[in-house]
Amino acid sequence: MNSEAENIVELERAILIEAREEAEQMQVEAKEKADAIHKRAQEQAESERKAILDRAREDADRLRSQATATAQLKARSSQLEHREKVLDNVFAEVKKQLDAVKKRPDYDAIAALLLREALTQLRVGKAEIRADESTQKALKKGALDEIAKELKGEFTIGGGLEEGTGVVVDASGGKIHYDNTLETRLSRLQNTLRASVYKVLMGE
Repeated sequence: MNSEAENIVELERAILIEAREEAEQMQVEAKEKADAIHKRAQEQAESERKAILDRAREDADRLRSQATATAQLKARSSQLEHREKVLDNVFAEVKKQLDAVKKRPDYDAIAALLLREALTQLRVGKAEIRADESTQKALKKGALDEIAKELKGEFTIGGGLEEGTGVVVDASGGKIHYDNTLETRLSRLQNTLRASVYKVLMGE
């Protein structure tokens, strides 16, 4: 039979063993929890890193796409601007040379054509014609009388034109007006001619 002192020692030993085992168990559980937290943190960090990289890639792709579209738009815009400048220069040069048409040997026929077209457009029986000096001379050679007979109308030459080559016809006391100068005809045709003129310039 153990003495009381021995029982106390045994009890102390048992308490210490149990405390040690409990402490070791707590350490194991704490390590497992720490490992689990660390793993979750790593997984979350990896997930966030992937999400950030995906967003960064998407942003980069979008910016690249925008930059490409912007560059293409700028290039197209620059090309169109250049095309318009070229065409404007061509039409400006043509306009400068219109005055030389009056020196052509067939200008009398051209002047008659301009007048006939203007009067046909207006469809009036009486009108006043304003024209530049060369066109007036051409019409007075007989074309005016011939057109008046043809259209059964009373047409008179009025004042001259301050600018332009061709005719401006006024009727009904100036309420009806038709400008058939070469310059105005060019302006009217300019928009429809631009594409075909550009093709010619480009050798298409």
